[in-house]
Amino acid sequence: MRTTVNQIRQMKEDSEKIVMLTAYDYSTARIIDKMGIPLILVGDSLGMVVLGYETTIPVTMDDMLHHTRAVVKGTEQAMVIGDMPFMTYHVSVEDAMRNAARFIQEAGAQAVKLEGGVTVAEKVRRVVESGIPVMGHIGLTPQSVNVLGGHRVQGRTSEAAVSLLEDARALEDAGVFAVVLESVPAPLASLITERIGVPTIGIGAGPRCDGQVQIINDLLGSFTDFVPRHAKQYAKLAEIMSAAIGEYYSEVRDGTFPTKKQSFSMDEGLLAELRAK
Repeated sequence: MRTTVNQIRQMKEDSEKIVMLTAYDYSTARIIDKMGIPLILVGDSLGMVVLGYETTIPVTMDDMLHHTRAVVKGTEQAMVIGDMPFMTYHVSVEDAMRNAARFIQEAGAQAVKLEGGVTVAEKVRRVVESGIPVMGHIGLTPQSVNVLGGHRVQGRTSEAAVSLLEDARALEDAGVFAVVLESVPAPLASLITERIGVPTIGIGAGPRCDGQVQIINDLLGSFTDFVPRHAKQYAKLAEIMSAAIGEYYSEVRDGTFPTKKQSFSMDEGLLAELRAK
């Protein structure tokens, strides 16, 4: 039985911290799911950590559906949330509903995530009314990085802070089951968490959100282009991988791999016949 939106809402009511991670492939999703993580986000961050883009903007629906399908296949318990990419919900309500439905019908996700607050609230409402759970996302919204002037902390001025609180309330009124707060000052994130009735999931938003999300590649230390300030590396996987690959390279070059253990035998009589031909 997969995690439901009602269970996530109840976790806020019970003051139980909510844990969310990203995943982009089957094998990683299986590991995360078996660890009991209730929410897995197939983030458009795959554009940077998987596909090598400088931002999330080039990521397409086909990219997202492809990776979401793989994650869904690797999970049994977690709610899988598909991240709606740039310009798949911005133009019209019809676009938003059609593309959200593709995540559910074609990829098997249980929910979708949209960036934006007041400006997307009506689209969120219509998607929720159609039967698709929606997670909101405000603060630093990576799809708007060109407007924001880079990956900057949001909500540091009085006007910006009030705007974020209004965004959070608009999303709650529109029916989201949770809101991601990205790169928001911790005191403001705490205030938003107190003021809205749906769970907040922080990333670079301090410890008082109802839950936390991290990009799996940051957590494992497998993405080395840069390490965001909000991330903590619980492992140095890039170093482990480099050592293993280096050892493999050396053993192939010096002829010590493969050994008999990694090889297959055949009938000696048949081999003799082949040699005699």
